[in-house]
Amino acid sequence: MAEVKLIATTDSLFCARIEWALKLKGVEYEFIEVDIRNKSPLLLKYNPVHKKVPVLVHHGKPIAESLVILEYIEETWKNNPLLPEDPYERSMARFWAQFAGDKCLWGAWEAAKLAEGEGKVKAIESTQESLAFLEKQIEGKKYFGGEQIGFLDLAVGGIPHSLSAMEEAGGVKLLDAERFPSLHKWAQNFIEVPVIKECIPPREQLLNYFNTSISYIRSLSVAKP
Repeated sequence: MAEVKLIATTDSLFCARIEWALKLKGVEYEFIEVDIRNKSPLLLKYNPVHKKVPVLVHHGKPIAESLVILEYIEETWKNNPLLPEDPYERSMARFWAQFAGDKCLWGAWEAAKLAEGEGKVKAIESTQESLAFLEKQIEGKKYFGGEQIGFLDLAVGGIPHSLSAMEEAGGVKLLDAERFPSLHKWAQNFIEVPVIKECIPPREQLLNYFNTSISYIRSLSVAKP
């Protein structure tokens, strides 16, 4: 029986985060793919609260939520550290990781899913304001972690890839190369790292998912009396 198991899907950037961390740490693991639309008994056993992936199982004990799992991996396997040694810098990495998910990724989703109107315009403006904060964090750096990939790179790493598909499906432009040159350059470099490239979900899969989801949400909006 494998000491480390990852219950995940191949089309989730949240799951990709965990694979990236395990590979960077040199941790051997068993990848168990599940269909998130049909909750398997294994998934329900190890994550009965949220019933979502990813779930890391270590010595039979499950850990859920991707950022929590990243911290667990960092604390359990000390080699190739992902977080800085300085307590303040560690706190800032955690802060910006949460910020990127809450404000950039979910903000982009709000902008993409709306068909038109003032709400869409405001969501685009809000997301771009949030992206501007990340732009300042990466200016002059190769990676958010400095000269090597770190915790914040893994947390933010899937966002540009996801935004590209989300933009096309939602008819918006959020991560403009001219407005965010440092983020754009970082994203291009990050995705070309072999370990990262190996686990990144195919763009076509993400595009299909966003197209289907956005079409469904907009149809509900049109159907309202």
